Amino acid sequence: MGALALVGSAFAVSGMAVWRSGRRELRERWLSWLVIVPVVGGSLALGAPGAALLAAGAGVVAAAEYGGLARLRAVEIAVMGGAVTALPLAAWLAPGHVTRLLFVVLIAAALVPVLAGDDVAGADRARGAVFGVVWLLPLTGLVLLGDDALPLCAAIAAADVCAWCGGRWLRGPSLSPLSPAKRWGGVAGGAAGGVAVLWLCGAATPELALAVAVGAPLGDLLESMLKRGAGVKDAGGWLPGFGGLLDRIDSLLVALAVAVVAS
Repeated sequence: MGALALVGSAFAVSGMAVWRSGRRELRERWLSWLVIVPVVGGSLALGAPGAALLAAGAGVVAAAEYGGLARLRAVEIAVMGGAVTALPLAAWLAPGHVTRLLFVVLIAAALVPVLAGDDVAGADRARGAVFGVVWLLPLTGLVLLGDDALPLCAAIAAADVCAWCGGRWLRGPSLSPLSPAKRWGGVAGGAAGGVAVLWLCGAATPELALAVAVGAPLGDLLESMLKRGAGVKDAGGWLPGFGGLLDRIDSLLVALAVAVVAS
C-alpha cells in the first residue's frame, strides 16, 4: 500500500474516533493534520524540488521558533533561517557542494556574535546558533532520502500517535526526567506503530526502522530539554493542537538524521 493511500485510510478511521472522543485537543490536532498531510504529501510527491522547498519553508519557521526558545537575536535567527534554507536547496541543485556549504553556514552562525563585538553573551549566542543549525540540518534529509522520505514521515506521524496511546495504556517506567509523562510503554507503542507503517508502505528497511524506533523518541526528548530550559510548554502557539512547528517535527528531525547517517 502506498504511503498516501495509507495515510488517507488512517485519516478516515482516526477522524471518526477523534470526533466520537469529544476531546477538543484531539479534534484540533486532527484538523491540523487535514492541512499538514496534503502539504507534506503533495510536496514530497513532486520529488526533489518539492522536498527542497518543503524543507526550506519548514526550516525558516522552525528557526524562528528555536530562536525564541534560545533567546537569540534577530541577526542569529536570520543567519539560521538562511542556513536551513540554503542546505536543502543545495541538496537538490548542487548535492556535491552540501558538505562545503555546511561548514560555511556553521562558521557564519558562530561568528555573528564575534562580528557584533558581544563580550557579554557572545559565547552563549554562538553556541545557541550553531546548535540550532545542527538541529534543523536534518530537514535536508527530506531531499537526500528520495522516495524514502514520504514513508518515513508517515511512520513518524503514526509513531507519535501510537506512542501517546502506548504511554496511556501500557505505561511502564518514566522515560526520562526531561519528560516525566512519557513512558517506556509509549516508546514500545511508537516503535511498533511506526515500523508497521513502514512495512505497509514497503519501506521497512533496517535503517528506517532504526530511525523510527530510536530517532523519534530521542527527538521528542531533545525538544523537551530545550523547552524546559526556556521555561515554556510549547515552542509556538499558532498550530492548533500542537503549539508550534517544532512541537510537530521534533521526532522527525532526529529520525531524519538517523536515517541519513544509517543509509
